[in-house]
Amino acid sequence: MDKYGLVGKNIEYSFSRGYFQRKFEKEHINATYVNFDLASISQFNSVLKENNLNGLNVTIPYKTEVISFLDHIEDEAKEIEAVNTIKFKEGKLIGYNTDVYGFMHSIRSLLKSHHKKALVLGSGGASKAICYGLTQLGIPYKVVARTPKHNQISYGSIDKNELSCAHIIINCTPLGTFPNIEDAPHIPYQYLTPKHLLYDLVYNPEETAFMKKGKKHGCLTTNGYQMLILQAEKAWEIWNS
Repeated sequence: MDKYGLVGKNIEYSFSRGYFQRKFEKEHINATYVNFDLASISQFNSVLKENNLNGLNVTIPYKTEVISFLDHIEDEAKEIEAVNTIKFKEGKLIGYNTDVYGFMHSIRSLLKSHHKKALVLGSGGASKAICYGLTQLGIPYKVVARTPKHNQISYGSIDKNELSCAHIIINCTPLGTFPNIEDAPHIPYQYLTPKHLLYDLVYNPEETAFMKKGKKHGCLTTNGYQMLILQAEKAWEIWNS
């Protein structure tokens, strides 16, 4: 039986295991998918030694840290500096990023002619993939961070003028994830309009506080579920290519 899995921290809630288990049952695939919940990335080598694996997904907070364990990183993942899919090939570990694929293919159908600029909330590994995807789509963006670094802005600097220019707002933070469903990024929601698209990478709950606040102002909103499905299927394609 083939064995796949997810490496991360506090991942009992994760989408991946349930999704792949259902996929294996539905498509009569002789495989299993397990969670490797690691307190530290230093335990990664033990996972490799103790399991005969065919492929891995990687999630928060190890998408960047896992890179040092890999033999090769594909160009997109190298540029993004985050890996969420690992292929095992001839004894080598090869890192890919399928988040960017999932994001680009899930947002394309939602884009309108006035969606010309974006605000990306958060600066972690997920944010890096989103920023790369926006660049590929030809959409300029600003990254919003609690502690801004070079070329980033603070949440406090988002005002009416900023939101009148950026009609795409993407939440790459975990704010609003179950069970803390009342949490939402601190932006001036009162300046949102029906021209705005609010894209939340959070998928549990199905409608986040971020999305609800946007809907009150007529915004188009979506969660990260479709992106997850697309990135998972892309990972499956990579593992089996």
